[in-house]
Amino acid sequence: MRPNAARNALASAFLALIGVLLVAAGFLAAIIVVDGNEVDTAPTAVADVPAMPPPTVAASGRGAVYSALIDEIIAILEDDFVEPVDGAALLEAAINGMVTSLGDPHVAYIDPPTFAVSRGDFRGAFQGIGATIAQQDNYVVIVQPLPGTPAERAGLRSGGIILEVDGESTAGWSVNEAVLRLRGEIGSTVELLIRHADGSEERVAITRDEILVASVDTEPPGGVLMDGGASKVADLAYIRIHTFTARTPTELRRAVEDVGDVSGLILDLRSNRGGLLVETMETADLFLDGQTIVVQVDRDGHEQVFRAEPGVLTDLPLVILQDEFSASGSELLAAALQENDRAVVVGTPSFGKGTVSLPRELSNGGALYVSIARWLTPDRNLIEGRGVIPDIAVELTAEDVEEQRDVALHRAIDVLRARVPTSL
Repeated sequence: MRPNAARNALASAFLALIGVLLVAAGFLAAIIVVDGNEVDTAPTAVADVPAMPPPTVAASGRGAVYSALIDEIIAILEDDFVEPVDGAALLEAAINGMVTSLGDPHVAYIDPPTFAVSRGDFRGAFQGIGATIAQQDNYVVIVQPLPGTPAERAGLRSGGIILEVDGESTAGWSVNEAVLRLRGEIGSTVELLIRHADGSEERVAITRDEILVASVDTEPPGGVLMDGGASKVADLAYIRIHTFTARTPTELRRAVEDVGDVSGLILDLRSNRGGLLVETMETADLFLDGQTIVVQVDRDGHEQVFRAEPGVLTDLPLVILQDEFSASGSELLAAALQENDRAVVVGTPSFGKGTVSLPRELSNGGALYVSIARWLTPDRNLIEGRGVIPDIAVELTAEDVEEQRDVALHRAIDVLRARVPTSL
């Protein structure tokens, strides 16, 4: 057997062994969630809550026994296995086996080098290639290359599937893992194997750079807000929220002030993968007046209800645009405004990520994303696996795509015009 094949077989066997141990013993470290204010979070479009101080891990006799057993197995393999063994790689395989055994795609182990790159994200700047991504059919797909970034310059396009990153298959990767593997220091290079929408495959080497991203902008697709009849729309405002960062509430207030006196607002959340929880709720707070924003339910069934303070835009007619890539925080916002009768949601059902994911920093410098709670909408609908169902469903046809018609945006304009009273 070749050394690489032997190492792969060893890792697979060891991972399977750890999985059996975990399932048989019900092993799960008890993590105490500490309330606190937001600090740096790990960079992922589906990060939902501010990172907390390092957790207290409740030690138990059973936990100590299995920890010692893992150490014992690694030591035996390092000493006795016929091929050279990397103990650190075995330990990481064991950790990933624990994570996989939970059956939750939102739980992920992030190794120390990758987590170090991620520090300070959600401030509106990061180091990477400059593209938003999503998980689809067991692979990672490009949602959108950001304008003026290395990803755009390299020719990446929406819908392209990332098959490999630096020669490693992305099959089964979570969005968290993929985002963090694509991040890296300025000037470093990452090689991607891309399958384009036409089925062709291409290897692309991309040099990472600092990506400055405004979370909010007011430029509609095509640069000018136009209705379905190709007429310019001057009485309505358009604002797009790309992600929820520390800057989002301030940027949104400024955008609203800049649009001036309008009779309605289109809030575009398409391809918004989420972001910081506090900033998401502050955004909802602008449009609500004391109503429930979201209900958070932990594993013991304990509920925490988040309510809005009196807002400043509680009467302005709203339409929300969403698509299948709208996830996490954008779903929270859409559901809050929809179920409090503040907005009409137009588009397709959203992604369905309603899990509160908390990054816990580990002693080795890495991090573990832990699912600590589920979100319920104000009407107590589950978001996880269901998504937000639009009030008005709009599906793009092949002809719409070919003609570059934004039919969802056109429908949103029609809806707002129907809701705005006509002045006499």
